[in-house]
Amino acid sequence: MKFDIAIIGGGPAGYTAAERAGANGLRTVLFEKKAMGGVCLNEGCIPTKTLLYSAKVLDNIKGASKYGVSVSGLPAFDMEKIISRKDKTVKKLTGGVTMTVTSYGVTIVEHEALIVGEKDGRIHISSEGESYEVTYLMVCTGSDTVIPPIKGLTDVDYWTSKEALESTQLPRSLVIIGGGVIGMEFASFFNSMGVRVAVVEMMPEILGAMDKETSAMLRADYTKRGINFYLNTKVIEVGKAGVTVERDGKTTVLEADKILVSVGRKANIGQVGLDKLNIELHRSGVKVNEHMQTSHPHVYACGDITGHSMLAHTAIRESEVAINHILGVEDKMNYDYIPGVVYTNPELAGVGKTEEELIAGGVSYQVQKLPMVYSGRFIAENELGNGLCKLILDEDEHIMGCHLLGNPASELIVVAGIAIEHGYTVEEFKKSVFPHPTVGEIFHETLFA
Repeated sequence: MKFDIAIIGGGPAGYTAAERAGANGLRTVLFEKKAMGGVCLNEGCIPTKTLLYSAKVLDNIKGASKYGVSVSGLPAFDMEKIISRKDKTVKKLTGGVTMTVTSYGVTIVEHEALIVGEKDGRIHISSEGESYEVTYLMVCTGSDTVIPPIKGLTDVDYWTSKEALESTQLPRSLVIIGGGVIGMEFASFFNSMGVRVAVVEMMPEILGAMDKETSAMLRADYTKRGINFYLNTKVIEVGKAGVTVERDGKTTVLEADKILVSVGRKANIGQVGLDKLNIELHRSGVKVNEHMQTSHPHVYACGDITGHSMLAHTAIRESEVAINHILGVEDKMNYDYIPGVVYTNPELAGVGKTEEELIAGGVSYQVQKLPMVYSGRFIAENELGNGLCKLILDEDEHIMGCHLLGNPASELIVVAGIAIEHGYTVEEFKKSVFPHPTVGEIFHETLFA
């Protein structure tokens, strides 16, 4: 069977590429051996946000009296119904993706694909005994959960994000190994559900490369809610007694009815047959250029497999860039304006440069910031916390970065991202008109700060 392009992997990168390729007349085949939507739709972005919204509703009910609303009795929840709603949401969206992809004339093969090699300028792929010849190939095989070599870990029934999303039974206590985005989102959910949560992080602060000021504020907020954080701390062993951690040469055993491992993800490069085309790799994944081309001019790689930015929206943009390059449309990938979001309650989001990044690079900068309570809408809807809006400027007052703590940061951060991408100065950004009253007005207030 002959196609213009084959796409291996049906996650955000793969299904977006298939849609764009099919819509532009390319005869397209998409291979997905598990479920359409990839990790994001089935085990990541969507199911976690569904659970987190249930937790947010519960939090709102608990705090209803602060808004003049009375709730009789203690608020209750049903974990089986919460998980069932999550499953229903995932099923609806995966079905929608499949329908959309096929509507563009894309052939979907629900089996594993293996690169066989190249002959006469055509790339050959095998799947379930069938052979496929294509002119272009896009590899979007995603990433796998990193399981650290911790003593005793293989002897206990630990969770990754996959198992945590499936359990209808709440543990009494939960130790989360890793205080990154995934770890903090699960910490938020289980804390709202009444579980005793501890987060162990080797670094001095949670949330990795995100802005340290807003990260520390979020951590302080969750400390007040009962989460115990162990920073600069290493897990040295796990067992029936709990999780043994070490800091400054002293060891402590943390009670753990359940352990959740969330120390990161690694590019899935080992099973698809990239070696058959001598595709060049780098330390974190497949090496690509600004058009998402690999070392082979007719082979592209998008999504987590590149190791650049393991985010679904990054993968979507990468696949658009790749298809545009195949079609001869001028486009290139730029990672400078990709927002990062933590869907805790409150949400945290950032785009562009951080202070820590600029300090490390010896780059001069200035900061303008205001608490989110300078927005009237924020005060009206948020009784908890002050939040923060931070803008980072260069010496000529161009916007270089923005970091937000407070709901709905996930919806607002794109505004700052557009300002950074288009090189707005403070004076130019000031001229943007925000509807009143909105939380987004905090940008306007901060620009005048």
